[in-house]
Amino acid sequence: MTSDASPGPLTGRLGYLLKHAHLRYAEASTRALAPLGVDGRELAVLAVLAADVPLSQQEAAARLTVDRTTMVALVDGLEAKGLAERRRSDTDRRKNLVVLTAPGRRLLRAAEAVRTEAERDFLAPLGAADATALLRALRALTAESAPDPGADPGTGPGGGF
Repeated sequence: MTSDASPGPLTGRLGYLLKHAHLRYAEASTRALAPLGVDGRELAVLAVLAADVPLSQQEAAARLTVDRTTMVALVDGLEAKGLAERRRSDTDRRKNLVVLTAPGRRLLRAAEAVRTEAERDFLAPLGAADATALLRALRALTAESAPDPGADPGTGPGGGF
């Protein structure tokens, strides 16, 4: 008995295509970032924390659409690596701000260069015009609202496919 691993009719479904494109990009970016000792989620946190205004853990979690528990774990990991640190807010002692350390800023610059190259390589088969159009279309599709950070992407209408 032979097994055909072809997805067949799924190749016409947006959810399937987005999921598999994401998986391929995640694999490529993970390989590219590995020598720097960070992953894509940590890089996203570093990028958000690099904003001009210091953010609380809660504010950073909202921007990244991750739940509080996940954000605590991500910040714990970045702190352990010496890339970020928590500081009490001068204006609200109940609030923890998360700021990049100098090593965190240096790593962010290096990681962004690596991420940019991995992204360029991933999009290369499309050509410049189609890659630009894809990014523009994805921005339009994601501009209206952020997903619920507690939602399971494999449930609900479409079940991810």
